[in-house]
Amino acid sequence: MSPLLAATSGLGMFGTDPIGIVILKVVAILVIMLTLTLFNIWFERRIVSFMQMRIGPNRVGPQGLLQSLMDALKLMFKEEIIPKAADRPVYILAPIISVFTAVFAFAVIPLGPVVSIFGVRTPLQVVDMPVGVLFVTAIASIGIYGIVLSGWASGSTYALLGGIRSSAQMIAYEIPMGLSFVAVFLYAGTMSTSGIVSAQQRTWYAVLLLPSFLIYVVSMVGETNRAPFDLPEAESELVGGFHTEYSSMKFAAFFLAEYINMFTVSAVATTLFLGGWRAPWPISLWSGANEGWFPLLWFFGKVLVFIFMFIWLRGTLPRFRYDQFMKFGWKFLIPVSLGWIMVVATARALRNNLDLSTSSLVVTVGIPVAVVLLVWALVDEMRDRRARARSAANPALPPYDPFAGGHPVPRLPGQEFGARPIDYLMTDRTQEVPGA
Repeated sequence: MSPLLAATSGLGMFGTDPIGIVILKVVAILVIMLTLTLFNIWFERRIVSFMQMRIGPNRVGPQGLLQSLMDALKLMFKEEIIPKAADRPVYILAPIISVFTAVFAFAVIPLGPVVSIFGVRTPLQVVDMPVGVLFVTAIASIGIYGIVLSGWASGSTYALLGGIRSSAQMIAYEIPMGLSFVAVFLYAGTMSTSGIVSAQQRTWYAVLLLPSFLIYVVSMVGETNRAPFDLPEAESELVGGFHTEYSSMKFAAFFLAEYINMFTVSAVATTLFLGGWRAPWPISLWSGANEGWFPLLWFFGKVLVFIFMFIWLRGTLPRFRYDQFMKFGWKFLIPVSLGWIMVVATARALRNNLDLSTSSLVVTVGIPVAVVLLVWALVDEMRDRRARARSAANPALPPYDPFAGGHPVPRLPGQEFGARPIDYLMTDRTQEVPGA
């Protein structure tokens, strides 16, 4: 390792910058986030329009590049309406919490190695700490309060349901997200973001710790409330969800927080699993690829790959049902995360104590665990199928009347229509509803 790269592997470079350099870094991060938010909105519209064989934004600016800026100006001049039933202080505070937590989490992300800024040698990172990754997790947890409080303070049933869904989503998907970090800590031997990047000099953790990487990718989509995990919004069910009663710049704040969070979780994935600012192979064979300002290109290139993945998922996958969503988090992601942590811990212990090679670890630990997980998945699927078969064969359930009580209700598992669904729609049932 060169002396320049070695300097970035510890925390000695932090806390010694002049105050002017620190302010410059903070301002640069804010400008980058706002600019990338405008770009991401345009990028999403263009990619989704391409997938759906539409034109997309193409009028305002070259190729529609200024359309996002015009949308922001439009929101600034829209009328702001605050419901009478709203808890005004909390109603105003909720979008502020969402935006500030989204920005703060980016403070510990390393964008590059040590560079010279106005003659001062400093790392391209605002600050680092021995528990930098835990700081990101804590800030992300606080950010959920912005959504929960906005739903509660709006005085609306639809917004409240969106806030409740968000709290359930936070518990169900932040647990596997946190567990996916444990294997990285075991391999890197540190929780510092700059230290984890240095530990991936030879091999990215997306290769060594592929299950952890996949679990984090799924969890980060749920963390940002993006399709197919956008149940706190769910426009078809909740009229916009937690931000139904927001307008003007307060609505824009939630919109901004969502896209900044997309950028932040993508940057965390890049830092922990894709080598951070280090150049991919074969560019890394060039001796100057990981020095100076070039690493900024590799870092933002990797982040844009994750942004494209977010857009791809939104344009192709339908929204999960709520029961599917919760089952996937609690019954699949969390057990797999716990099992994988045990595998990684066992492998590290065997390698340190018995000096086993990687191939020996795969044979003695990896293959048996894979077989156990496969059998567990098959047994769980067979159990669900038997339960569905028993429900379908249960004659005790009454025939399904979708308008029981005057309101359309979903049928229970195993219930069948007493008549064709169209017959219910063609029948005048107002006389059966008391007071109709």
